[in-house]
Amino acid sequence: MMSREFAPPIPVFKLYGEGQDWLTPDLLHCETIPKRSRLYHWEIKPHRHADLCQLLYVHAGQAEIEVEGQRRLITDSALQVVPPLYVHGFRFSEDIDGHVITLAAPLVSELKALLGASGEVLASPANFPAGADRDYLNGLVSALQCEYSQSLPGRDLALHSLINVLVVWVSRQMIQRSSAAQTVERGRDYFNGFTRLVEAQFRSQPSVEQLAYATGISVAHLNNVCRDMAGQSALQIIHQRLLLEAKRNLIYTSMTVSQVSDSLGFADPAYFSRFFRRLAGLSPRAFRQVGSAQPEFNAGR
Repeated sequence: MMSREFAPPIPVFKLYGEGQDWLTPDLLHCETIPKRSRLYHWEIKPHRHADLCQLLYVHAGQAEIEVEGQRRLITDSALQVVPPLYVHGFRFSEDIDGHVITLAAPLVSELKALLGASGEVLASPANFPAGADRDYLNGLVSALQCEYSQSLPGRDLALHSLINVLVVWVSRQMIQRSSAAQTVERGRDYFNGFTRLVEAQFRSQPSVEQLAYATGISVAHLNNVCRDMAGQSALQIIHQRLLLEAKRNLIYTSMTVSQVSDSLGFADPAYFSRFFRRLAGLSPRAFRQVGSAQPEFNAGR
């Protein structure tokens, strides 16, 4: 009988290395990344928290973050959300600068209630680059660390105020990301609708205005979508489809240049020839001669 190997269970901690004891009467805990990671040679091995949410803020240095087996290398200022029960581990460079903020379940519930739908940002792992907010975010987290480390009047109120502002920043990042994703998805739908219309109507040479109207967006919006999705304007896409069909007719049919021009909606063969030369770099007749001499084209006849 073959022996079966079992992976060791993932440890569950309150704070890494601290067993099941919550070290503070506060509903949050804040410490610098070096304070704990230095004790473990800059590596926090995979573990999970049963009822704690963590916000890992990296201000400088490098961090390799692993959440549920997915790894991410952080080289710029960013904030990582690690919800309860998600297996996670970290590896830091020795020049790391940042903080780990741990939120107890009652505080997480309170924050979710205050944020409404945006509170779901604390329910899924996510990484948010600080970007232009780097100094703002660092100042906010540093203020939180300062308040946490002292016992000044109003400390509890100050801590709650600061963590509220921090979580609002995180929720806004999620909203922006979601909005951007929706914009891309809508753009993809518009682009697919536009290309279907081009395929159905290119022989009649519809105007960009007509296709934009049929797609349901403005000409400017359509051009932006086409550039985002295909790197070309709407008119360039129409012209490329006409050019492709012209090339196919010139190589695979015996149609005259005039007939090809007429089949593609050009009223004047001379204009068609200028159009073709401008896009293909040679005249229709020259293209036919070159193409017909190619073995792969002849084999397809």
